[in-house]
Amino acid sequence: MSKKRLQQLVESLSRSAKHFNRDEVECLIRLFDTLMSASHSRFAAVGFDRNVFRDTLHRAFGMTDDVLMDRVFRTFDRDNDNFISVMEWVEGLSVFLRGTLEERIKYCFEVYDLNGDGYISREEMFQMLKNSLLKQPSEEDPDEGIKDLVDIALKKMDHDHDGKLSFADFEEAVKNENLLLEAFGPCLPDVKVHQPSVKKDVSSYYF
Repeated sequence: MSKKRLQQLVESLSRSAKHFNRDEVECLIRLFDTLMSASHSRFAAVGFDRNVFRDTLHRAFGMTDDVLMDRVFRTFDRDNDNFISVMEWVEGLSVFLRGTLEERIKYCFEVYDLNGDGYISREEMFQMLKNSLLKQPSEEDPDEGIKDLVDIALKKMDHDHDGKLSFADFEEAVKNENLLLEAFGPCLPDVKVHQPSVKKDVSSYYF
């Protein structure tokens, strides 16, 4: 990437990715270039693909759940072209790493709304919890335990009692109890290892 192009991107993304300063934006653009060169993709002009993104989530943030990593990819991939552009990368990380509570509520809801219909259904909750919970060998029917958890979640979060969670339901529940933000699986960085430095968060895993 030319110096002029880099500075244009830094200028533009410093305005749209409001939780990062200019140095951090430049650092993330350079990391994007590193990931692109490692991807060996013939679509390198567009962005990097799902596999590179998933590898980054796994290496930098310890994410392992295939369903959730795929949903995080979909949430970053705003234009649905199956590639993460530099703009989607920096703006997505702005919310992923530093988002306000409102931004993270919107992000988590989008991750959990598997079919994109504007609701988190009982079936979607079951699928995500089944993937993210460790099964105990002693359990005869682990699915029954997961169904119980879904019932508990609905009882606590389904304010209009229609058997599914709208965004308004989810938002109200999380604002009343922040721990419910990742109720259906870890899709944000682990707060125990999360540092305020972008270099620490992502770049140190590659440079």
